Amino acid sequence: MDRETGRPGTGLRTDPRTPSARVSHPPRPRLPQGVPGAPPPPAARRPRRRGLRLSAAVGVGLLLAGGGIVAVDRLGQDRAATPLTPAGRALAAAEAGRPAALADLEALIGERRQRVRREPADRGSWAVLGAALAERAARSGAPGAYTEAERALQRSLVQGGTPDVRALTGLAVLAAARQDWAGAVRWGEAARDRGPGRAAAYRVLLEAYTGTGDAKGADRALERLRKVRPGPVAEVAAAWVHRERGWREDAEATVYDAAARAATPAERAAALSRAGDLAWERGEAETALARYEGALRAEPEHDGAAAGRARALAGLGRSEEALAAWARARAAAPRPGYAVESGELLLALGRSGEAADHFALARHQAAALARDGVRQEQVLGRLEADHGDPAEAVRLMADEHRRHPGPAASGALGWALHKAGRSAEALPRLRAAVKDGPNTAQPAYHLGMAHLVLGERGAARRQLTRALRLAPEFSPLHAERARRELAALGEPAWGPPPA
Repeated sequence: MDRETGRPGTGLRTDPRTPSARVSHPPRPRLPQGVPGAPPPPAARRPRRRGLRLSAAVGVGLLLAGGGIVAVDRLGQDRAATPLTPAGRALAAAEAGRPAALADLEALIGERRQRVRREPADRGSWAVLGAALAERAARSGAPGAYTEAERALQRSLVQGGTPDVRALTGLAVLAAARQDWAGAVRWGEAARDRGPGRAAAYRVLLEAYTGTGDAKGADRALERLRKVRPGPVAEVAAAWVHRERGWREDAEATVYDAAARAATPAERAAALSRAGDLAWERGEAETALARYEGALRAEPEHDGAAAGRARALAGLGRSEEALAAWARARAAAPRPGYAVESGELLLALGRSGEAADHFALARHQAAALARDGVRQEQVLGRLEADHGDPAEAVRLMADEHRRHPGPAASGALGWALHKAGRSAEALPRLRAAVKDGPNTAQPAYHLGMAHLVLGERGAARRQLTRALRLAPEFSPLHAERARRELAALGEPAWGPPPA
């Protein structure tokens, strides 16, 4: 039983590798076709005689959208008042612990910019503005947005007095968006210590601890998040923790529960996009496509769902549609990883000149983000290993692994070593990625290819077969390579050993 919800199969396990820790689940529920019922409208509730004060810095709430957090004011609003403005809806979403629509987030940023122009010493408004800007940076991936957010957050801190917990949380969000996991832990823990009963710090700490490989810290943050802000947002976060541990059944049950309970379009989009990710990693491209399209109907600007839809379309052989979907994802958020993936699809289609243009775009975008303080070792390491200079990939990933050791960095470093001709040295790292990371196709493929180069045919056959069983179309380039190598290996010899 889950300690928080009382439902089977959604709680954390103390030791996922032991039989006693396994969790059984009921049959997976069908995802709803419509948005679940929202709470009664404000007019149906007993009014609170405190007035609508969007500008009052009274307490702190939480704006969770697409995996990020914005710490904002607690509303003391008259629930019988006229409908909220877009900025008010963003604040109301924060109060309810739900994601805000991107348009409402933009309105909140505009409202706070006007406030700080009128009252430049208002550290609370600077904190809210900076946190909202950090959230927008995380969701848009736009160069320049991160620096703008940092300046606003620092303006809040330099006003003097006790640091505003919203500014501390915003700096943690900003560090996580820059993939500075150590910085995210430092700022997140400072925010937690200032406001131990507030949910915002626990959500960013959950992501930060996962980034640093601190599984126990992530467990503690998730338990606390579920206590202070139970609901779909916490369950979407829990699903990804389960996925990172290789607990696929737990991840699926939890994210389906979150999707069923979603009460706003943005909340529904976050849950459906994660459900799509899990279906894609299971090799269920049709199901994944349906989930991603559902997420995009709920929130058309959701770049993660747009990218997932592109992968699913490519996996289904709908290549031209996939390229158009990749263009949509790149327009929503200029992330260099999207340009790498669309370039690989073009390469698989034999369009090498266009692919080279996409790889050049990825390098340009990575350089722009790096100037804005966003770490780019992971995406550049992958790009250099497969389509550039493997020795440079080793350098990049060795640095990343030193800063943030864990299965993902270990596997990326191992693959770079293999591509640089150091397969024997790569093998232990690739094995660790398969053993300790999520149960997905790519780490198994990487390990199989290293075994193949080392002449270990049986081990290569096992891992390549595993990769294709997990997701037959996990990559437009590498899945086809895995099939060719398996065909060349042939079936194992079943006869008696030679005398």
